[in-house]
Amino acid sequence: MPQRPARAESGGSGSARFPLSLDRVAPPSRHSGPGGTPPAAPAKKPTPGLISPQRPVQDALRERFREVRPVGLGLDSDLVRARMVERLRQQGVRDEQVLAAMLKIPRHAFVDSALANQAYEDTALPIGLGQTISKPSVVARMIELMCGGRAAPLSRVLEIGTGCGYQAAVLAQLARQVISVERLKPLHDRARELLAPLRLHNVRLVYGDGRLGHGPNAPYDGIIAAAGGDELPAAWLDQLAVGGRLVAPVVRGGGQVLVLVERTERGLVHTEHEAVHFVPLKSGTT
Repeated sequence: MPQRPARAESGGSGSARFPLSLDRVAPPSRHSGPGGTPPAAPAKKPTPGLISPQRPVQDALRERFREVRPVGLGLDSDLVRARMVERLRQQGVRDEQVLAAMLKIPRHAFVDSALANQAYEDTALPIGLGQTISKPSVVARMIELMCGGRAAPLSRVLEIGTGCGYQAAVLAQLARQVISVERLKPLHDRARELLAPLRLHNVRLVYGDGRLGHGPNAPYDGIIAAAGGDELPAAWLDQLAVGGRLVAPVVRGGGQVLVLVERTERGLVHTEHEAVHFVPLKSGTT
């Protein structure tokens, strides 16, 4: 019958028998000292790439957010936005200055990277805290109503509800100054970060109660609101300049419609337009 192979043993009494478990096996050293004694371990070198002191966590998060901004994939191409603008033209937007502004601003830079591929579809997209970025067709339509076919740029525009900052960026192409008010602090801060790369020096973001408008810079040639209530706040009407136009959603029946208010020398003229769907208008700040 075949014999079992002899088990290897090391010399000396009490020596460990083989095979040893892996957790008891020390890796062999190619540079052992006399008698097999391992040399002293070299001093540890600092791990490359560590920065000491480390940057604040908030700075790191902001940098990470900038790094994952959707770029490439053709989204930052004028051709992609040109297709969107052509659809807007087919849907009835006629103001070429508004269309040119929509062509210039990269909408994909204002939405979450996971939704970037939908940025130029005619759909509203979530931006957090229960808010949305409006459809391109709604943005273009409201701005067109507010501009009223003027050839010259508007002097000063008030936006109620900054959101992600996209509409403010479009308005900046059509007005000398844009004041945008946001009541939700996280959205106000986020819009500031998203608008920064565009270097729009004529946009001023204000954290405050949009129902109050913004009296210090009144009157305004245009006022545009991204939230709708049962009626238009009196502050908005008071801050509208003579010859100015205000566009906002207002609750009518079971839904909302766009309301255009024009201030003339004789007073205010109201007209109602198509049905829309916006978040409710709320007061206060959060």
